[in-house]
Amino acid sequence: MRPYILAETNYRTIQEYPIELAILPWGATEAHNYHLPYGTDVYEADHIAAEAARLAWEQGARVMVLPTVPFGVNTGQHDILLDLNIYPSTQLLILNDIVEVLNRQGIRKLLIFNSHGGNDFKPIIRELGLRYPDMFISLCFWFNVLNRTDYFTHKGDHADELETSIMQHLRPDLVRPLSEAGDGATRPWKIAGINEGWAWAERQWSNVTADTGSGNPYESTPEKGERFFRDITQKVSTLLVDLAKADVKDLYD
Repeated sequence: MRPYILAETNYRTIQEYPIELAILPWGATEAHNYHLPYGTDVYEADHIAAEAARLAWEQGARVMVLPTVPFGVNTGQHDILLDLNIYPSTQLLILNDIVEVLNRQGIRKLLIFNSHGGNDFKPIIRELGLRYPDMFISLCFWFNVLNRTDYFTHKGDHADELETSIMQHLRPDLVRPLSEAGDGATRPWKIAGINEGWAWAERQWSNVTADTGSGNPYESTPEKGERFFRDITQKVSTLLVDLAKADVKDLYD
């Protein structure tokens, strides 16, 4: 039993440790090329949040990891079989209910630990921050924590070398042989501003990629995944400690 994982701990234990920070991992259920499971984003969120919480707990931070939300915004993948979508408006409703509980029970810090690129929580956090002024709500998208080029050869953002390597390390039982994977090739935008990244439109996934991947996975290894996992959980743990110990009335230098 890990006392910092809500699904595993019990009512007696949580009364022994005042909770300084709640962590809500949020993933998605969607196709990840031909070789990774639909729950890839959920498995990654589960493992990274749990290990980072363990490291933070050992440093005295009383954090609590809530159960991972397995459904994300997949509006651009509406025609891909069993890519499960919830709307941003639904995410607002879910988060409002969770924040209401935490606020009522005196747990005034929440970190949303995002594991899916289609989730955009900033507007939601702005709205909830005004509804619940006593709450301090923060966000971490773990894909952006480290410089990927220090670990991986090929660029990508979905079922790529990064995700494949980390899943080879965390859940090798769920990873098909790389010989069965698609190459993750994607079609670029014809609109220059969007292609260069300073303008944006949602990608229609089935028109962008043939195998649902985005990024070449063929040079993935569990060793790369292990190194990345070790470094990212260490860095995220420092965020958890900082958030847990922060005085919300004195946040700025």
